[in-house]
Amino acid sequence: MKKDTVEALLAWYNKNKRILPWRKNNNPYYIWVSEIMLQQTRIEAVKGYFERFIKELPDIYHLSQVEDDKLMKLWEGLGYYNRARNLKKAANQIMVEFDGSMPGCYDQLITLAGIGPYTAGAIASICYNEPVPAVDGNVLRVFMRLDGSYEDISSPKVKKNLEDRIQKIITKEMAGDFNQAVMELGETICIPNGKPVCALCPIVRRCKAYKKKIQTELPVKIPKKPRKREEKTVFLLQCAGKLAVAKRPDTGLLAGMWEFPNVESIIPENQVAEYLEHFGIIVHTIERTEKKKHIFTHKEWDMLGYYVICEEIPKQTVFQWVSREQIEKEFAVPTAMAQFLKSK
Repeated sequence: MKKDTVEALLAWYNKNKRILPWRKNNNPYYIWVSEIMLQQTRIEAVKGYFERFIKELPDIYHLSQVEDDKLMKLWEGLGYYNRARNLKKAANQIMVEFDGSMPGCYDQLITLAGIGPYTAGAIASICYNEPVPAVDGNVLRVFMRLDGSYEDISSPKVKKNLEDRIQKIITKEMAGDFNQAVMELGETICIPNGKPVCALCPIVRRCKAYKKKIQTELPVKIPKKPRKREEKTVFLLQCAGKLAVAKRPDTGLLAGMWEFPNVESIIPENQVAEYLEHFGIIVHTIERTEKKKHIFTHKEWDMLGYYVICEEIPKQTVFQWVSREQIEKEFAVPTAMAQFLKSK
């Protein structure tokens, strides 16, 4: 990228950058939390979550001390819950290893849990003006179109080569603005889905994809293996105004979150009562059934939900029985399961 192209990009960014909650100042904690939330999540969806999170956990100390259930509740709906667990883990690292202050350079930042090259580069450049690249999907897309390149952006080699190129361009004086400018361009102009808004692009004259009319063909990303499909039966067990919930294991998918009782197979309706007897549940009526689907990165759940009215809450039970209000306020339920609750 030539000097005049960089200057045009920076001028555009300074004039058009969006006002975002985490951009009000270059607070490293705010930038860190926002960057983790923005992984795999749209900016518009993140705004409300970010403001609520910061209100409850205003600094690294409070994040390090938060109870896991409260943390999961604050993160509920954002998905990829391991991001939240790594935030707390990294906060504890910072308290112990860096006296409670966010590390001030890339080499230290990348040692923290959940922080990879992109996030470390973003924090280091935006908050500390360290001239390091921050290459995410937006940056890869912008440069692949600028170059008219059909290279596979899922290739680590392609990403590393781009990081090396940017390292030669970026300077201390404009490190944060440059990285944010490219990301902003990718998020608002050189968009991923649909035709990019080339008429508003400040560097369109440099773009080979635009000249060749191949914008929508780029970038190239080789498809991943098909998702594994799993069938589940979910039970919405209701009695005396309460619902049965259970906590997932502390490791694995959706670790530590709360869910409705379920089994990894489809149980016919005429076998539901017999199955639930194993848990001391006596079925009064099955109100209705609903089918739901949830797609994770590597797997897909096809779920059949039974809304069951129970005779009484068993005296000895493996489940916790709580009100709908308690679930909404205190229990972090993954989106996959929460959709059954919202549909009633």
